[in-house]
Amino acid sequence: MDIKFENNKIYIKNPKNFDLAQTLDCGQAFRWSQNENGVWSGIAFGKYIELREKDGDIIISGSNQADFKNIWANYFDLSRNYAQIVKDVSVNETVRKAAEFSHGIRLLNQEPWEALCSFIISQNNNIPRIKGIVERLCENFGEKINGGYTFPSAETVAKLTVDDLTVIRSGFRAKYIIDAAQKVTSGEINLDVLKHADYDAAREKLMTIKGVGPKVADCVLLYGLSRIEAFPRDVWINRALDNLFDGKIPDCVGNYGGIVQQYIFHYIRNNQ
Repeated sequence: MDIKFENNKIYIKNPKNFDLAQTLDCGQAFRWSQNENGVWSGIAFGKYIELREKDGDIIISGSNQADFKNIWANYFDLSRNYAQIVKDVSVNETVRKAAEFSHGIRLLNQEPWEALCSFIISQNNNIPRIKGIVERLCENFGEKINGGYTFPSAETVAKLTVDDLTVIRSGFRAKYIIDAAQKVTSGEINLDVLKHADYDAAREKLMTIKGVGPKVADCVLLYGLSRIEAFPRDVWINRALDNLFDGKIPDCVGNYGGIVQQYIFHYIRNNQ
């Protein structure tokens, strides 16, 4: 991708396969919002930025070159060739339709603890409510920065009680959030190790956390640990697989499970 640094802004020039709305509002992250002027804002890795699309470019405000190289380039998965992935998986006609419809989605490589906590919160929940719980968690237990609040560390959350979390209104999930934080803080769950562990072993390890089942574990592996072979399955995806692929994950998916899952999810959600 062609990247320009001008006037304290970062310009991603004519990016291919990168649409802000498709990427930031597809249910893989919960701290992004768009204002009435079309500007997206959010906080990740303790940094606040704003993004907008103009004349085919994506413009990032509020960052510097060092943060872009060290955080945002990887966060937005800019080094991956999504055009080639779309081509590779399009041998299946239905997958081709889903990929072409959703081709602007990029995977967000999120901070592992934030992904784990966020997807525990996501259980049996809708996106607006998930965003509300996450935001209240940050406002009450994160650090104040320009633009909002950071996501609280596992160490901070591990010291809380279920009563402390009443303020975020997470319901039954509160005890799961605390259990996850305590296991991460103690080292019982080492998220960095799980990035490189055998996939099934990593999945099983995550499921030792209270309230973490196969779907949440797969989401954590995909969005927090960059395991793109993960293929999280929820009601929408299972319905899509049943209706479009005879209940099976298409062979063409290969090692791109998480990316194709996003294409199918976006496609089926918008073309019922």
